[in-house]
Order: sequence, then structure tokens, then C-alpha cells
Amino acid sequence: MSDSTPAAPVVLDIWCELQCPDCHHALTDVHALRARYGDRIEVRLRHFPLEKHKHSYAAAQAVEEAAAQGKDWPYIEAVLARTDDLARTGEPMLIEVAGELGLDAEEFDTALIDGRHMLIVDADQAEGKAIGVTGTPTYVIGGERLDGGKSQEGLRERIEGIADRLLAGQG
Repeated sequence: MSDSTPAAPVVLDIWCELQCPDCHHALTDVHALRARYGDRIEVRLRHFPLEKHKHSYAAAQAVEEAAAQGKDWPYIEAVLARTDDLARTGEPMLIEVAGELGLDAEEFDTALIDGRHMLIVDADQAEGKAIGVTGTPTYVIGGERLDGGKSQEGLRERIEGIADRLLAGQG
């Protein structure tokens, strides 16, 4: 039996909002990073609803309800695939997606009304502002902040370089 414990995964925080088309495009990079690193990288969505997107705050709360029901990433991906629908229809679409994924849609509706997840969303947004996040998506890995809201060009390669360096340092 070995006394060694597996190395902790490298954490990649993505400040995102679900009405943001750039965040939808960032999913391609998330999939590629997961395929390359598997469980050696932990991708965490952090909420950064933007005022210009009317339904982004409700969507962030809905993600937290999806997490409470055990399907955060499937929900995130389903909503990001429909950013135009979200802009048009708002909360009804969020509840509809929950039902499509087999989640308790009635509980989603209740969670959006009672605001039970507001503190999580507010805390993420405050932390993002404190570290200089101004738009989405913004990535933080190994203490380095990378702004994907300006351009996704070359971003995955930069993230991979940082992840490779951090993982090599663990060995």
C-alpha cells in the first residue's frame, strides 16, 4: 500500500454568465481541456452576471439549483447552447431546460422566486470584481487571470501551458 495521496487537481475558475455568447463559445475549450487533462483539472464555473444581460442573474441562480439537484454542468451547457432563447424568454426557458434534463422544474421555479441561491451568486461576483474581472469569460488558473471576453484566440494554449507547468510542479 502506498502512503502517497494523489495530487490535487489544478483548478481552473471560469467567470461566466449564461446569457453570454462568448461563454457559449468557450465550451469548446472546456471540452478540450477536460479531454486532455481528465480529473487532473477541475473546471469550476464562477458567476459573473452582467447588467447588460437581463436574465443572467436568474440564470446564475438556476445553475446553483441545478447543482443542488446534481446536474450543474449538463444544465450549464444546455442553457449556454440557447443564449438567444434566454434573451427572448428569460426564466420560463430556464425552467423548461430543467424539465428537459429531468430536474425538478417546480423546485427551480421556487428557487428563482425565493432567491435561495442569491448569496452564492453575489459572492462569486464580488470575488470576480475584487480580482479584476470585468467581462466574461474570464479564466483564473494558477493565480493568473486570462480575459476571454476580449478574444478567445490562443487562450486554450495559454491555459494548457499554465496547467502543464502546475502539474509538472506537483510531481
